[in-house]
Amino acid sequence: MIDAIDRAILRRLQEDGRMTATALAGEVGLTVAPCHRRLKELESSGVIRGYSADVDPARVGLGFEALVFVTLRDRQNMKAFEAGVAGIGQVIEAQRLFGEPDFLLRVMAEDLPAYQRFYDDVLVGLPGGRKVD
Repeated sequence: MIDAIDRAILRRLQEDGRMTATALAGEVGLTVAPCHRRLKELESSGVIRGYSADVDPARVGLGFEALVFVTLRDRQNMKAFEAGVAGIGQVIEAQRLFGEPDFLLRVMAEDLPAYQRFYDDVLVGLPGGRKVD
């Protein structure tokens, strides 16, 4: 069961995932050993799924972001569509919606012309897609 101290640990790590256990312990009012034990338990139980870097898309040549709604032809195309989207690096997030549209995609591209090419060459050709907005 997660208590107030665990929540404080999680809150601080969400703000700064590179924080040392010593600094974290000081901020949540624990000594290092109990803080480290709690941190390891949160990791091993799956509450903390991992650590990642927050990358600035513009600094890696991806200055354009688009939210794209996709409506499938029918439900039988769902798995093929999901498999198709999973292999596309420019789709950085895909959320299944309930109702129409069926999916919301978050797409990154270098700029608007690059996105237009991606839209024309890739998005409209995804398996099972009926409508791409």
